[in-house]
Amino acid sequence: MKNLLALLLTLTISACATLEKPAVAPPAAVLPPAIAAIPPIPAAPPLQPVGWEAIAGWPDEDLTAAWDAFRQSCKPLQNQPAWKPACVAATTVPPANNAALREFFEQYFSPYQATQPDGGTEGLVTGYYEPLLNGSRTPSKRYSHPLYGVPDNLLIVDLGTIYPELKNMRLRGRLEGRRVVPYYSRAEIDGGLAPLKGKALYWVDDAVDLFFLQIQGSGRITLPSGETVRIGYADQNGYPYKSIGKVLVDRGDLPLEKASMQGIKDWGKQNPEKLPELLNLNASYVFFRDLPNQSGGPIGALGVPLSAERSIAVDPRNIPLGAPVFLATTWPNSSKPLNRLMLAQDTGGAIRGVVRADFFWGFGKDAGKQAGSMKQSGKMWVLLPKGYTPPQNGTTGNGQGANGNGG
Repeated sequence: MKNLLALLLTLTISACATLEKPAVAPPAAVLPPAIAAIPPIPAAPPLQPVGWEAIAGWPDEDLTAAWDAFRQSCKPLQNQPAWKPACVAATTVPPANNAALREFFEQYFSPYQATQPDGGTEGLVTGYYEPLLNGSRTPSKRYSHPLYGVPDNLLIVDLGTIYPELKNMRLRGRLEGRRVVPYYSRAEIDGGLAPLKGKALYWVDDAVDLFFLQIQGSGRITLPSGETVRIGYADQNGYPYKSIGKVLVDRGDLPLEKASMQGIKDWGKQNPEKLPELLNLNASYVFFRDLPNQSGGPIGALGVPLSAERSIAVDPRNIPLGAPVFLATTWPNSSKPLNRLMLAQDTGGAIRGVVRADFFWGFGKDAGKQAGSMKQSGKMWVLLPKGYTPPQNGTTGNGQGANGNGG
């Protein structure tokens, strides 16, 4: 175990699926007797069984709007024993009959409320979308910002293969002689220190758009010929995501109500000389791959196209990928209720925790405005097939087969 701790320290704060560690109390001998005798409070299970009547808005939901997204989830899940009965039965349900769909879900699924370790039921709901960038396959004066594929020297250490108790924990780094050291940061990559020659898939015309593309995880690029290509998340350099919007607010450069994606872009246009330093504060860097130029949304972590306003990104340690999730939140910058059945079809590097969701708004500028403004409080109820064992404190339940790969 000492070797493992040394590796963790060497690689600093890595990566895509870092496990939360419980706090370690000092030895009982140094505590006053009254405190030492108090047993620790156990964390609440992430998913608590409830009745259908506990789901706010369930009787009024138009389930027909979520049906196509649910059928997409069934494609990778239908061969898993826990999911097979529901997915097979779904092929016989009339998709336009809301009453029949409600009867289907109540017959084949059991509802669970997503619950924080402290027992709370509210959490953060943000938004993301599929942006459109201008770019080229070759660099030029206009197209000068590279969009990279995965570097050849990026190492991924899956600690769960060595220590089962560290399942879902991965580290990223590179070799320096015989030592594994952290991979290059954003500042080092943009400064040309990483050996990425020949790894640029495309070159785009706006550094801020490229930065936000890395946060979204997928997007489209319009080429000078008029052709449009799609690109998606391939890997990440191992550093945790840091919000530059929060940095601007903390420094007093932006008021909180303007710390949206558009507000940050406007600040960058007004302060071009300060922009590189700001972007580099987020050391996390995402690498991309070409995606098939199919119709529909981008491919999420579940391996199916995302559905606008019906797909969410979740933490798969707590919520199984593919599961229907009833989300109760509000519209961006509003108190207007936004209650609807969603599908957990994606993950993300910043999506950590039980009651935590990233709402996929779709493609284009209008979707971007909604996504960039969304930072709401919300509650979540997860629907699991009857007989499915739910996750327990950060471990996936039975039938969970997809791996999260969000940025």
